[in-house]
Amino acid sequence: MTTHKLLCNLSFIFLLFFHFHFGTSEIRLNYYSETCPNAEEIVKEQVISLYNKHGNTAVSWLRTLFHDCMVKSCDASLLLESINGIQSEKISSRNMGMRNYKYINTIKDALESACPLTVSCADIVALSARDGAVMLGGPRVEMKTGRKDSKESHLAEIDASLPNHNDSMMYVLARFQSVGIDVEGTVALLGAHSVGRVHCVNVVDRLYPTVDPTLDPNYAEYLKGRCPHPEPNPIAVEYARNDRDTPMILDNSYYKNIMKHKGLLTVDQELASNPITSPFVEKMAADNDYFHEQFSKALLILSENNPLSDEDGEVRTDCRFVNKN
Repeated sequence: MTTHKLLCNLSFIFLLFFHFHFGTSEIRLNYYSETCPNAEEIVKEQVISLYNKHGNTAVSWLRTLFHDCMVKSCDASLLLESINGIQSEKISSRNMGMRNYKYINTIKDALESACPLTVSCADIVALSARDGAVMLGGPRVEMKTGRKDSKESHLAEIDASLPNHNDSMMYVLARFQSVGIDVEGTVALLGAHSVGRVHCVNVVDRLYPTVDPTLDPNYAEYLKGRCPHPEPNPIAVEYARNDRDTPMILDNSYYKNIMKHKGLLTVDQELASNPITSPFVEKMAADNDYFHEQFSKALLILSENNPLSDEDGEVRTDCRFVNKN
């Protein structure tokens, strides 16, 4: 009896140690209800205002969430600039074409005016993606808040964490599975390719020196018109739209297009041809509501990836820089 009690006490102490030493942030719905009651409304107002001025910001918010949360944690490490020994994640080739970082600070400034040192940049990334999806005609997702901001960059981990446009489908599925997103959710999240555009650097390998035989010939001609050079200048404005019909609407046109061999990227076309993913592609192509439902679930899982504890993170005053001690 005494031995059993001792073991129970030791187990309890171990669990407490594990929780406090290795614990992650306690994110929850309405985290700011007492400290900054209007936080989520302020983010929403800013997202709407920015969208009305710069429509592509809504697409940027979705991409920012993906590129931040897939790399170790949803911790706004992506936003850090190269300074004081930090090498920014923005310089990675995987983050080429990312835009509108500066408007994250526009949202941050509005929040700092209302509630100084309260709302994290990581939560701004998550909430702006949620509200951006709505501006693009997508579903609204109830997101938890309370994330903390990273004090370091994860540049060295990007290549191993972020799937690339020409990776095999099995590798892409494995990367999403590592953050808790299953095959159905992966297919849904890739539906974000329904909006925005892609730099020709990521497209030309399907066009030159010979056209990828899986491409629809007429679509290939369109892509050659958008990307006329086999070696495009990475800083030039040379882009192709993901979806020519509804380029700024988050809908299931993406799935209809890739079933017609009009996938912009290699990974898009593989999604339609791979026997593991193709059944979900067909289902989402046939039912926009089903796509939105699965997109919501997967976006929520991604937004909650490994949030930092209070001890390991902070609330930055400027999203571009770690706070000064």
